[in-house]
Amino acid sequence: MALQVKPVTDCWVAAPWEEYARQIQVPGYEQAIGYYYRGHMRLEMLPVGFDHGTDHNVVALAINLYAICKGIPLTLADNCTYRKTGSHECQPDLSAYIGDRALLIPKNTSIVNLDDYPAPDLVVEVAKTTLLDDLGTKRSLYEEMGVAEYWVVDVHNAQVIAYVIRDRGSQQIEVSYVLPGLEIALLKAALQLNRQTDQSQVGAWLLSQMG
Repeated sequence: MALQVKPVTDCWVAAPWEEYARQIQVPGYEQAIGYYYRGHMRLEMLPVGFDHGTDHNVVALAINLYAICKGIPLTLADNCTYRKTGSHECQPDLSAYIGDRALLIPKNTSIVNLDDYPAPDLVVEVAKTTLLDDLGTKRSLYEEMGVAEYWVVDVHNAQVIAYVIRDRGSQQIEVSYVLPGLEIALLKAALQLNRQTDQSQVGAWLLSQMG
């Protein structure tokens, strides 16, 4: 009986698509977060840190509250898989279809096929140990996929680094385009407040700023 070789995690490894597809099915790794880009795969084990999880939730809360307050149609997803078979795959921490595309993906979809649907309008990665990769290789991946806007949450420094993506290139921004008028500084302030109080208080503060 052949031994099952466990995949290398948390780094990019050169591999054909077929090897990536096999590795993400290795027993015990089905719940790993998978990325595939330019002939390289990366598997990340699901983060379990409390600060990673709470920052993730605060940013999701801010996005939802802003859309509600401004009447912006929104569908926000956690760890959704986007796949272009043989070429690209990603599972960002948060992703959203916004405005007239909010209902674009059918509710029974398990994996969003990028041959059938466009990339999401907004992608968010929450970085505690992966910051440089999120700012580098993953940003290039999302540029190539055609994501409209990309945010990286820097857990250590309680800040959000945001980029608008146009013509397969990106530029850092201080105000969101896909959520018009949302200042990135507001997200940073919410993350910092989250270190001092509970999330219901953070939500109440966000509402007071968005009204």
